[in-house]
Amino acid sequence: MKKIFVILGISLVLAACGGNKPAEGDKSDSASASNQSAAAQQPNADTSANKIGTDNNSGTPGNKGEALMANSDCNTCHNAQSKIIGPALVDIAKKYKESDIDMLADKVIKGGSGNWGTVPMTAHGDLPLADAKEMVKYILSVK
Repeated sequence: MKKIFVILGISLVLAACGGNKPAEGDKSDSASASNQSAAAQQPNADTSANKIGTDNNSGTPGNKGEALMANSDCNTCHNAQSKIIGPALVDIAKKYKESDIDMLADKVIKGGSGNWGTVPMTAHGDLPLADAKEMVKYILSVK
């Protein structure tokens, strides 16, 4: 019976963290997602873009790593302040240091389990290493 619950739990995590791809028939969401991705990839000339929070109280992310996370499936399993499926971002920031950025970025891309329990983190193999590092830098800055 315990094995059934473990398999069910893992299946639930994989389904929840599988991605947020829009349906083919919904072109307005697809266009919006493309615009958001393009905006997240454009460098911001404003030097205040490295701050945490929002840009000029407009509600838009003020950090490249934060924007990348907002446009990915990270928030399905992670929350800034409380544990959902994966650990809270503040708990990750407490556990790791800036010297761990490369290792954590690799973990985001490859996925895995064991550091925070038995529930595995889904691999994000299509995520560029530079973007993963930006996301990890943001996570480590969350207080």
